[in-house]
Amino acid sequence: MRINLPSGTACEIDKTVANPKMGLVIAPDIFSLRSLYDDLVKRLATDWQMAVCAVEPFPGLELGPEIEPRFAAVSSLDDEKHLRDLHDAADALGTPEVGLLGFCMGGMYCFKSARSNRFKKIVSFYGMIKIPDGWKSATQREPLEYLKTGHADRVLAIIGGKDHYTPPVDVAELAKLNVETQIYPDAEHAFAHDASRPSHRAQDAADAYRRTEAWLLS
Repeated sequence: MRINLPSGTACEIDKTVANPKMGLVIAPDIFSLRSLYDDLVKRLATDWQMAVCAVEPFPGLELGPEIEPRFAAVSSLDDEKHLRDLHDAADALGTPEVGLLGFCMGGMYCFKSARSNRFKKIVSFYGMIKIPDGWKSATQREPLEYLKTGHADRVLAIIGGKDHYTPPVDVAELAKLNVETQIYPDAEHAFAHDASRPSHRAQDAADAYRRTEAWLLS
């Protein structure tokens, strides 16, 4: 079901599990909340026995389905506001422990969320380790800055070996900070969470989700 956070930001939430193992906040990709995330929230709540909430990354913006306006809008996002929404989503789940999972742009915000004590464990699926040039602004700080001063040891980074957003030189920066990394050598960007994409790799995706569940519950 849809709820609104105190900020007015929309979320998809599932709290139907009677005794959830933990809470899980999901930070979606650049294409926002949609049926893909409605289904993912429900599936992870059932399969992993968790309370789950996915948070709209572009509240108040009507961006449409095309990628170009969305890329242009990322620089207008404010780290403080978006990370606050992720915290408020964690509070809405009502569980003693909460993890964070994000994809693509949402994975970048997972790295940034390592600055916080709120999340027990964090998993970033192919999140940008360094902000792409078109996304940089005064309200966007580099993920590595947050990792250096936060809880990098709580983070698992799922990486595609052929993903241009996560080149080896950037992945090496994660390793220096003790971020746990799992690299799928033949995978490109966004290989796991959307089966309709040409980059989807079913076996790698299944393995990545198994590792994610284990990391969150460890």
